[in-house]
Amino acid sequence: MAYLIDTNVLLRSVDLSHLMNSDAVNAIRTLRNCGEQLHIVPQNLIEFWNVYTRPTERNGLGRSVVETQAEVNRLKKLFPLLLDTQLIYQEWEKLVIAYSIQDINVHDARLVAAMQVHGLTHILTFNISDFARYSEITAVNPSTVVSTS
Repeated sequence: MAYLIDTNVLLRSVDLSHLMNSDAVNAIRTLRNCGEQLHIVPQNLIEFWNVYTRPTERNGLGRSVVETQAEVNRLKKLFPLLLDTQLIYQEWEKLVIAYSIQDINVHDARLVAAMQVHGLTHILTFNISDFARYSEITAVNPSTVVSTS
């Protein structure tokens, strides 16, 4: 299966103090060990940059631009970055109309559009409910990923 890693999983995987850190890290490790393809898209890195540099008093991780650039570069080495194409916008527009998407949910629809364009079938996310409406993909909570060894 081909997975997109949601930004919340990327963030939890680097935040050692977060309660979901071990679930994020273990799920990524387990899927990788099972031979699953794990990917990211530009939107993941944009969202990651936003939270990683946001001050801690505003629910961010409070990192510097230099630290963030290094972490983003590390993520790009760990996970293939599937680039944006013109087709993603077209697919996004179809999704927001078909599912009557409003407000902040437009960002999740864009991730789903990128998944469809790039042939990804699953998204690893802690926000299962955000993706439940999309019959085109399968949302997987990292806490449910268990090692088969």
